[in-house]
Amino acid sequence: MKNFKSKILKTLTAVCCSLFAAHSTSAQSLEEVETAEIKSPKILIAYYSYSGNTEQVAEAIQKQTGGDLFKITAEGTYPADYHQMTTQAKKEISQGYRPKLTSKIDNIADYDVVFLGSPNWWGTITPQVSSFLQSYDLTGKKVIPFITHGGGGKQNTVSDMSAQCKGCLMEPNPWTGYGNSTSGLKDWVDNLGLVK
Repeated sequence: MKNFKSKILKTLTAVCCSLFAAHSTSAQSLEEVETAEIKSPKILIAYYSYSGNTEQVAEAIQKQTGGDLFKITAEGTYPADYHQMTTQAKKEISQGYRPKLTSKIDNIADYDVVFLGSPNWWGTITPQVSSFLQSYDLTGKKVIPFITHGGGGKQNTVSDMSAQCKGCLMEPNPWTGYGNSTSGLKDWVDNLGLVK
């Protein structure tokens, strides 16, 4: 009888331990799922800035989102004279020029969201931004354009960016601003749901 009670007690103990272990595993799995669901996307803010205007906007986006900043730089220079600079830029754009990048991202695959900034040059994105799009595979990533301009608005910047960004998920609501103004930028980022 004593052995029988001992066996029953051992069996009950084993069953309780199994149930506790199963419950712990389920709770842990549920916790892992919940953590995965609320995990924030990894954000990159890549931009080309000639005069500093686009850079200021990129820095403002970085402050709101906590994303990583990446300045697109490339070989070649522009004349200090504004008229000569715009003439050179127009020629490069009309010839489809793609300068060799001098800055590099080693871990582009780690990012889920890419804010991509460019000034509006002759109605489109700069050759440096085109080189960036040509150099990196953004397939499946959400790409969010932000454009600075001197009075021309966005023109073809976003449609040209979209055409060059093969396989990416282009945000249909880009931000556009005059000069280095960040007017409306905070609300725009808030509405994207990417505030840190």
